[in-house]
Amino acid sequence: MSPEEAVGRLNTILAHAWMIRTFLKHADEIQESEDMLDVPRTLYDSIRAVEPAHQRGDLAEFLRRLKGKLPKLRRAADYFAAHFREFSPHTNFEMASASLLGVVRAMEEVFVNVNWDEVRSLARPSPTESAAADPLDDLEIPEV
Repeated sequence: MSPEEAVGRLNTILAHAWMIRTFLKHADEIQESEDMLDVPRTLYDSIRAVEPAHQRGDLAEFLRRLKGKLPKLRRAADYFAAHFREFSPHTNFEMASASLLGVVRAMEEVFVNVNWDEVRSLARPSPTESAAADPLDDLEIPEV
């Protein structure tokens, strides 16, 4: 899978995650549980973490950042699946749990199938690498 295809697929998957997050954020049943509120917070953090890279069109950074968020997303999905019935046995919570587990599985499948050699070839230099080549770094500036 090319980086472009992977990012396109992952954006659709993240749209599903955003809807789960929205449902949970507004669910009165979980508002008193910090542990359960970590689920929508983790979704929010993960989705927003890749937004700047997506807006810049930096596919490598988008994929690297989101892959780094995957363990936290897996833990949040597993926690939600194990505990949602403590808050509500309603079908909405059951389907949100199934959907969140599906989001994580779908992301894992994309990451297994993405062409990482192609992703590495797209990687832009880090800010520290770029800054090292800046000729202004060699200027001596006296302290005042």
